[in-house]
Amino acid sequence: MNYMFTHLAIDLGASGGRHVVRIIKNNLSKYIEVFRFENYTDLTDGHLTWDIHRIWENIKNGIIIACKKYPDIKTIGIDTWGVDYVLMNGEKEILPVYAYRDNRTSLGCEIVSKKISENELYLKTGCQFQPFNTIYQLLTDKLFGRLTIATDFLMLPEYFFWKLTGVKLHEYTNATTTGLVNAKKESYDLNIISKLDLPTHLFKKLTKPGHIEPLSDEMEKELGVYADVVLVATHDTASAVEGIDIPMNALYLSSGTWSLLGVKLPDPMLDLEARKLNFTNEGGVGYIRFQKNIMGLWIIQQLKSELHISSFEEMTDMAKISEYRETFNVDDDSLLSPKSMKKAIMALLILNKKKKPTSDNELINSVFHSLALSYKKTIDEIELLTQRVYDSICVFGGGAKNEYLNSLIHIYSKKNVFAFPVEASAIGNIKIQETAVKKER
Repeated sequence: MNYMFTHLAIDLGASGGRHVVRIIKNNLSKYIEVFRFENYTDLTDGHLTWDIHRIWENIKNGIIIACKKYPDIKTIGIDTWGVDYVLMNGEKEILPVYAYRDNRTSLGCEIVSKKISENELYLKTGCQFQPFNTIYQLLTDKLFGRLTIATDFLMLPEYFFWKLTGVKLHEYTNATTTGLVNAKKESYDLNIISKLDLPTHLFKKLTKPGHIEPLSDEMEKELGVYADVVLVATHDTASAVEGIDIPMNALYLSSGTWSLLGVKLPDPMLDLEARKLNFTNEGGVGYIRFQKNIMGLWIIQQLKSELHISSFEEMTDMAKISEYRETFNVDDDSLLSPKSMKKAIMALLILNKKKKPTSDNELINSVFHSLALSYKKTIDEIELLTQRVYDSICVFGGGAKNEYLNSLIHIYSKKNVFAFPVEASAIGNIKIQETAVKKER
């Protein structure tokens, strides 16, 4: 039948993971999801944590299923969200593994601000301030003595790469979410690390996407698979931007649990006006992703659960019949991990003297309009900073499937909206695998 099955992408998000295979048949390419699993945080001693052993079992199960169905898979790549990591003591994990939504870092943030000014930090790293950035998490770990026995720290995709290959590497694109990478030198900034008195042995040389390692002998036996593992752009948004053919200096919106709205630039933008507007410079494959992190569909996801609504499609239909247009700041800290998303939104609207929604329809419509307004404001800021006017925006990720939200983005921003309702991270993941294999040949 002239099939050729070559590459497997494991794309892990905060709410779920998926294994995607690229099939080539008669010179036509097709992407097929072969396994999907739910991902979620646990509550451990009052803190939000990741069960990395449960995630690992799902990753392995997906590989076995994929390779049984498509035995000609030659390479595997894995991407995840940024910021979070696993501390290691030799070959043993230091548990728990905290989740970025856990609000444990207030003291870490305070210590960093006393030792390094926000301006100095931004001029070196170009990293947007978020209280859950790795830099603040690590300082918090230091305060509680968790670094005293740590021999390594591995970002989540680096940890799973090690589990597959037995090799510990530090990958560039995900490292740029830590707040510890020098944006110009593209390496961990040892001056910052020294000022914060963090153990320097934790911060190894960064490896760019495309590096290949074989599966370890142990994994080959356990999985029954003979394949190489490619270090892809392990930050999921970095892979997603590779998955969509976005030209340099073009706007993009990765619309998912988080919204990441930005533009591809050849060099980092490190001026203090960009810091003031809270933009970040994150690594791409040969370019910088100059972008802002916006709370995104997390708000919708939480409301869906809280209001016991059966589907996102139903939520969209509810919003469409509402005339309610009041908006709120989707990036307010109170929305990061509230006990009740509905009450948190209501409180923001009341605080800002907005008319209260009288139904769930109005509440949901307020979220969609607030997201679109936030995107419009961010686009205005990008145009101010880059001194360019953009006529369109490429939207990809799960949110790109929402035609109603896309229409609101067009209405608010006055930009042409091109939607790519595909799993862009998996596509970019596989694209990098293919490129790496071709170079090795």
